[in-house]
Amino acid sequence: MQRKWNCQSKRNVLRMQQIFPLHRNSIALGFCTIVLLALAGCAVGPDFVRPDPPQTDRYVPDEQSLEIVPVNGQVQHFAQDAEIVADWWRLFQSPKLDALVQEAIDHNQNLQAAQASLRQSQENLRAGYGIFYPQIDLAAGFSRQRFSAARFGSSASSIFNLLTLSTTVSYALDVFGGQRRAVEGLGAQRDFQRYTVLATYLTLSGNIVNSVIARAAYAAQIAATRQLIGLQQEQIAISETQVKAGIVAYASIVDLKAKLAALEATLAPLEQKYSQAEHLLSTLTGHAPGERALEPVDLDDIMLPADLPLSLPSKLVRQRPDVLAAEATVHENSANIGVATAELLPSFTLSGTYGQNTRNLMDVFMSSGNFWSAGANIVAPLFHGGTSWLHRKAAIAAYQQSLANYKQTALDALAQVADILLALEHDAEALRNYTQQLDFTQEAVRLVQTNYQAGLVDYLQVLNAKSQYFQAKLAYLQVQAQRLQDTAALFVALGGGWWNDDKKQESSLKPEVFLSFRP
Repeated sequence: MQRKWNCQSKRNVLRMQQIFPLHRNSIALGFCTIVLLALAGCAVGPDFVRPDPPQTDRYVPDEQSLEIVPVNGQVQHFAQDAEIVADWWRLFQSPKLDALVQEAIDHNQNLQAAQASLRQSQENLRAGYGIFYPQIDLAAGFSRQRFSAARFGSSASSIFNLLTLSTTVSYALDVFGGQRRAVEGLGAQRDFQRYTVLATYLTLSGNIVNSVIARAAYAAQIAATRQLIGLQQEQIAISETQVKAGIVAYASIVDLKAKLAALEATLAPLEQKYSQAEHLLSTLTGHAPGERALEPVDLDDIMLPADLPLSLPSKLVRQRPDVLAAEATVHENSANIGVATAELLPSFTLSGTYGQNTRNLMDVFMSSGNFWSAGANIVAPLFHGGTSWLHRKAAIAAYQQSLANYKQTALDALAQVADILLALEHDAEALRNYTQQLDFTQEAVRLVQTNYQAGLVDYLQVLNAKSQYFQAKLAYLQVQAQRLQDTAALFVALGGGWWNDDKKQESSLKPEVFLSFRP
């Protein structure tokens, strides 16, 4: 922890001693010393220093060997330290996807709640700056009283009205900077809420893209499954005819029906997942699930981005909202150490009161009822059972905890990017293999159909070849969707490029300029 005491030198105090010699006016010297200390800007506790970024320049040990193999003419490659566009989802070139993301940004309730929390923290910060200004209060009171003189040895008494008007001015001298540290903590809370908004925005856009891809993939799998079911049913019908003709045994039909039942059992879960993805899209865009039917999106209409940015680890921790939010928490707890330290030291307050007492409203401005007072107060803690000292130790422990949490959050961010990099590499390899399988089964269908037309094979062999083709297609669709989702996950894991969005920087997502005040 770096401690920095920002007190000015003693030359100003010595200069005040020349103006107010100690033997002439020690009270004035004490008063001026207090004022000078307050104006000097001394702030106890550590000045916040941003944690160092990770001391590494790669996410995986052999990052140079990362290579995404081309598949179906689609080529992806990593662009080291390339800028990330703010509207990264447009790289998928799907207007329907773009419209859903924009609708979610405009109507999502979680995002609106996060923005409201940000506005709340901004107002709390403004309110915190009020401590640096004089506190002025106006009081007025009216009472009817009966005065008894018996306590003074007299039997006289009187009943009268009393009107009191007074104004009180007080100013807390922030000699040791406890209030400044408290406001610094409010600023860190504001920063935390800002990054929470950005994290919510980033998560929202990522969820929309993933849900659209998943919904399109489920729709494609449902269509392929239904085609496969149709083939199985046709195959069973032919087999039943052959059984009646005594060509094949009945056991073959039982086996086919068992396979058909197993295949039909996979259809309901796919339809359920499709409905869940559709309901999720509705709620993310601020609508009830039954309010409307979403327009379908074809999986083939979602293009695969070719250029994949790859930020350096040192830049990643400066652009991911979750890491920045953890850093803001460290900043807040650092400021709390200063607040707790100031509780151990004396506090100084200047105050003054001016008022008027009168028995008649018409005499409110008569000088005979004037009263006033002015003075300075100092409160020094002597013994509180160790409470203040233990509060400071607790604040230090909270700082250490938040710093450890920050470091772990940064490590988790690096691990997430590393997982996605390898996933993209493996997705391409898997998709290449499934593409080859799909091509082979498609070629097998073509050959068996040719042989069937030539009378060399029966129709059941054609149906078997088609069934193998659609089974291969189901696996291909799953890997294709996974590759698209992992590509979207990379943009999210790198921070989403929010810092490159000028409109967002000008919107409520950007924190207001930190108010500068020098007492």
